[in-house]
Amino acid sequence: MYQGISNYSEGVDTAFMVILGISFAFLIGLTVTMIYFVIRYNKKRHPKATQIKGSTALEIVWTVVPTILVLVMFYFGWSGWRPMHDIPEDAMKVKSIARMWKFSFEYENGKTSEKLYIPKGEPVVLDLISRDVIHSLYIPAFRVKEDMVPGRTKQMWFQANKTGSFDLFCAEYCGLRHSYMTTTVEVLPQEEFKSWIADTTGVATAEGEEAKPGTAGKQIIERLGCVSCHSLDGTKLVGPTFKNLWGKTEMVTTDGDERQITVDKEYIKRSIYQPNVDIVEGYREGQMVSYKEELSDADIDAIVEFLKTIDEEE
Repeated sequence: MYQGISNYSEGVDTAFMVILGISFAFLIGLTVTMIYFVIRYNKKRHPKATQIKGSTALEIVWTVVPTILVLVMFYFGWSGWRPMHDIPEDAMKVKSIARMWKFSFEYENGKTSEKLYIPKGEPVVLDLISRDVIHSLYIPAFRVKEDMVPGRTKQMWFQANKTGSFDLFCAEYCGLRHSYMTTTVEVLPQEEFKSWIADTTGVATAEGEEAKPGTAGKQIIERLGCVSCHSLDGTKLVGPTFKNLWGKTEMVTTDGDERQITVDKEYIKRSIYQPNVDIVEGYREGQMVSYKEELSDADIDAIVEFLKTIDEEE
């Protein structure tokens, strides 16, 4: 169990141990009392039941003591929760975007990453944005979790006290491949992080990769997490596979009427900008959101070029 990793570790762990301790005390105490009563007042010893009068003192005790214990648990829980909403004004801002089924992180200088890179000892605030359904960003080692609700921008902040790599995943069931929605938080020393954030050249492509047709389009669909719903090998997922899609004749439902279409550039563009207009046979409406605000026509052209390269030999 990670300890002291973030500024919340001590407060959350203390609240957890206090509540756990009180719960165990009641569990053990009540169990022992029940066993004692079963032995002390069994039928063999007391074949005839007797009436026991109430006790005002006893009633006061079992009212006052639990109330005090509940207030104690509330105090420690509140003490651990309160700092999570006091966001420092000088905190480094990172935009965290969740979509089925992938996290991505965008920094103030425009740099993006599939992992969350942060500096040690510096407060970081995440703008939590969901592009489709409710997700939940959870970093167990940091003792933080916050829901990401479509249409609402929420925030989460923390400060990492130790360097290292820590798990980050979605803690809200968000669909078929929810369990695949994982990444890591990479906590770097200050100077190492400054070097990383200053390098805006992006992820280097593999040797010879830049010369392949469709490379730009492939990078776009991987960045947006499209391959989580659309396979490249013919496997049926949430949406139609990309394999052999280009030029294929599809049966779709448009405004309640079935019709055949040929997958061309206009169809691809319409499917990305207006995904619920043409619903492919065998798939459900409402499974994809529009990417009109995120992709330009040039991006669509790049995606089309990539789709042309995915054939039987892919």
